[in-house]
Amino acid sequence: MTRQYTSILAILSMLVLLGCERLNQDPSLNRILPLGASRVQGERPYFESYRYELWQLLVNDEWDFDFIGTLEDDANYPRHNGKRFDRDHEGRGGWTSTEIRYGLPYWVESEGAPDIVLFSSPGGNDILRGEDYPSILENIVAIIDLLRANNPNVTILMEQMAPGTVEFMEDEDLTDVFTQIRADVADIASNMTTANSKIIAIDMYTGFDDSMLADEVHYNEKGAEFIANRYYGELKELLVR
Repeated sequence: MTRQYTSILAILSMLVLLGCERLNQDPSLNRILPLGASRVQGERPYFESYRYELWQLLVNDEWDFDFIGTLEDDANYPRHNGKRFDRDHEGRGGWTSTEIRYGLPYWVESEGAPDIVLFSSPGGNDILRGEDYPSILENIVAIIDLLRANNPNVTILMEQMAPGTVEFMEDEDLTDVFTQIRADVADIASNMTTANSKIIAIDMYTGFDDSMLADEVHYNEKGAEFIANRYYGELKELLVR
């Protein structure tokens, strides 16, 4: 047997072993993609993301999960139950639905397809910039389609977004479009849900108030806890052990 042939056999054996290892990985691992803009990203100590508070809830109940994303939060977070915070996410401050739509294929290619997506404040930055409203809805639908193209069984939790401060929301046109997108998110979730892939609209609006904001639109710790608890109420019914 030649040295070259022996080397080829060794490589093939290694590939088989790696393939078996992947097949034997815990099938209950829940891959969760936090997707959105600055409310996902956070910027400690100035304002909070909900991710740390949600992570604590998941750790408390001993779920097997992995936050995924190409970005890593470099802020200071205390350990919880002896564990280090999972800092991975896909929250890009200031990004619109168009930018998220066209960035998403590269992020999923890099990190792999998620099982569950936490889609934060869809269209929020678009609205603040006065972007064309039908294009926002088109982008939201396209993002869902892209996620399903990579995982036909993906579950997407899509926010009916929390408001800004009362003063910030005094603009009647702004209030009207925020009200409209909450209704449209619910319609998209209902119309696009399939037997294999649920789209769940989560009401982050009801019960949210100014005491939960660090500035006009971003969460403080109280707001982050509110959002995390709303997400967890749905997640605990979806996660697998």
